[in-house]
Amino acid sequence: MIGVGLSRWTLAYFAVALAFFVVAQTLMVLGFGFPGFALQAPETLVLVHLVAVGWLTLLICGALFQFVPVLVGAPLRQAWVPLPALGLLTTGLLLLVSGFLQLGGYVIWSMPMLAIGALLLLGGFCLVALSVLATFLQTMPPALPARYVILALLALSGTVGLGVVFAFGLSGLDEEGLFAPFIGAAVPMHAALGIGGWLTLTAIGVTHRLLPMFMLAPDKPSLPGKIGWWAALVAILAILAAVVFAGVYPDLIALALLLALGAGLVLLVFYGLDIRRYYRLRRRKILETNSRMAALALFCLFVAAVMLAISLGMGARSASIAASVYLAVFGWLSGLGLSQAYKIVPFMTWLECYGPVMGRMPTPRVQDLVIEKQALPWFLLYFAGVGAGTVSLLAGTPLMVRLCAALVLTGSLGIIHQIYRARLLKDVPETLHPAAIKPPRLFVSTLPAT
Repeated sequence: MIGVGLSRWTLAYFAVALAFFVVAQTLMVLGFGFPGFALQAPETLVLVHLVAVGWLTLLICGALFQFVPVLVGAPLRQAWVPLPALGLLTTGLLLLVSGFLQLGGYVIWSMPMLAIGALLLLGGFCLVALSVLATFLQTMPPALPARYVILALLALSGTVGLGVVFAFGLSGLDEEGLFAPFIGAAVPMHAALGIGGWLTLTAIGVTHRLLPMFMLAPDKPSLPGKIGWWAALVAILAILAAVVFAGVYPDLIALALLLALGAGLVLLVFYGLDIRRYYRLRRRKILETNSRMAALALFCLFVAAVMLAISLGMGARSASIAASVYLAVFGWLSGLGLSQAYKIVPFMTWLECYGPVMGRMPTPRVQDLVIEKQALPWFLLYFAGVGAGTVSLLAGTPLMVRLCAALVLTGSLGIIHQIYRARLLKDVPETLHPAAIKPPRLFVSTLPAT
């Protein structure tokens, strides 16, 4: 990996994402949002979008700008995109959240902040998609991880499109009621496309490259991976069909969503087979903390999927659906995001500081930039809090949910502190801090951008 280019703004994306994550968790500790409020209450929508857009989406976008060139073996196209996209996404989210607070009576302002925020988010996502797709088009046909990301971008287009429709409808700008059939009926599709499509498929695509790379495992395309991709395609198309049915054939919505759920479960089975192969055939026999915590996150994914399937099969309840979604978002997506950020930041820092002098002076290994025994307890606290929070949601005990959220927040802050130390080389011995090493800046990579 010597000589790999660095995305200049990836670390800025990570920093903003982690800030939104901390804010969202703090609000949960304070009892803001579900279960203290209804699932579709403005307070819950604030939390959902802070986590889904502010935390997970910004984290994923930052990772894509760094690793999409690795997926295709070519430089990032439209390299000017990351900074303006970050500005649009951050500003759009803040306005969107302000719009939800406006609906809840917390903000008194006549400006249609929901609609303006949604349009800014649309612009930011279009820039991200432009850069990522243009980079993929340099090598055709795309590799399997790239194909998952392309499918995730299709899901993102549906997610954002529905979001814009909802925003205009809730802002009172749809005076003729054109969007009325979609508001309410299409909310489950919006959530499914966002969490199950955009976020999960991107995570699956990226892990198909990152896990083998960090564990030194063979990553040639496999039959389970290909079958899983086709199942993912069926699931996304079925959800998009359900969006159409919401306005034309509402009686077919349940059938389309059932097909999507079945295809999604098939995807997870074959994805699990692929991940098992990576862990079984790895050449790095002693797993690093990021790989062990990724395994915990993957376990949360499969448990959440089983919980959701059982909940829907037995008659959906708000508590059971919320618990399965919570486990998927905080256990699977957020747990995976934190574990990989714990590796990606030292990896990028090593490339920036030690890559240019490799072979000319003593250099540490990437794993030497962190002290894993200091980070491991924070990860375990984080996942323990998520597991306890899931049980508390199932039991319907709001106070316990808040206490568990406090554990999750504490674990998150501990992990963030370890990432911060790795970025500033605080755990590297003084003997490996010679004058030839330029100290890294916290949020910006200084090598030429990809």
